[in-house]
Amino acid sequence: MKIREFGVEIWMNAYENDAKFNLAETCVDSITVAELLSMAGRNDTALAELLPMRLGYGAIEGSDRLKDAICRLYEWQKRENVIVTHGTIGANHLVHAALVEPGDTVVSIVPTYQQHTSIPESCGAKVRPLWLKPENGFLPDLAELAELARGAKLIALTNPNNPTGSLIDRAGLEAIAAIARAEGAWVLCDEVYRGIDQEGDGFTPAMCDLYEKGISTCGMSKAFSLAGLRLGWIAAPEEVIRAVFIHRDYTTISVGRLDDHFSALALENSERVLERSRRITRTNLKILDDWIAAEPRISYVKPRSGTTALLRYDLDMPSADLCRTLQAETGVMLLPGSVLDMEGWLRIGYACDTEVLRQGLALFSRFLARQAGAGRSPVP
Repeated sequence: MKIREFGVEIWMNAYENDAKFNLAETCVDSITVAELLSMAGRNDTALAELLPMRLGYGAIEGSDRLKDAICRLYEWQKRENVIVTHGTIGANHLVHAALVEPGDTVVSIVPTYQQHTSIPESCGAKVRPLWLKPENGFLPDLAELAELARGAKLIALTNPNNPTGSLIDRAGLEAIAAIARAEGAWVLCDEVYRGIDQEGDGFTPAMCDLYEKGISTCGMSKAFSLAGLRLGWIAAPEEVIRAVFIHRDYTTISVGRLDDHFSALALENSERVLERSRRITRTNLKILDDWIAAEPRISYVKPRSGTTALLRYDLDMPSADLCRTLQAETGVMLLPGSVLDMEGWLRIGYACDTEVLRQGLALFSRFLARQAGAGRSPVP
């Protein structure tokens, strides 16, 4: 199976270990084990729970305790609609592998996490991209989607969107479901940033709750600040879970018992975990928004959720060159739009430690001023 190189992951692997101010990270600032145990009120009992645990294979599909905690994140899902995976990245891969065959048509709403274009392409499907546009607030044009979805087997999207931070509300998701229903298509919605919307309780409805052929993937890494657990899940109709299980037997067996245990603990205390995440993302987005308002060479569509934003920069300089030079001179890491097939843009992750964000943005401003002083002309 041939597959396109994963642009974002290659860039992150090459540069993140040397970054002093990592503004390319997409996870909410990570939680320590001590912080998690404190949130769960388990400081005194944690070791007693762990010491008797045998480190063999755990429950193959995920423990009932974990699946019950996952189900509480949704309106209508039950244990039989959930299967546990190695991260959201594993969940997405399994769905595409189980459902997409050579000759199928897949509509992918882009920009997006590259899995949702490259994996179906590698399966032999024809991928029709629906490009989000800043003038539409990076929201999908539903008439265009309806046209592209003719004869499609699957529509794939991220909501909240990575990398733009745009958010499709309930009405928009129901409209997408109606388009898919007319074609008999599945809808795969990668919801790994769900729970940290900028308004209200932070939760947008899940596609698996809105559409009879809706599939939601999620995990512990982004909104839950626990990427080190490497645990995700699929919430979907039983037909999909059965199809996924066939492929999962070849890749997973079970997740780690410690990953299962700590993920269940976090999800049982999800409101405390997500309250922390919303506090960080809402505080930091205000800092980013104020910085952009004062920075003449940067503009953006303000995110409504998630941890990332796309920045349009006003310099005649390729995005990869800009990011390499910026990091070499200042230690500030951003992601170039070129790895997202969006040259002229930069992706920033703003959910890091607040002081790291402040210092990184200040250094980026000085860099931009130097580039302007050196005669870098604005992009027309």
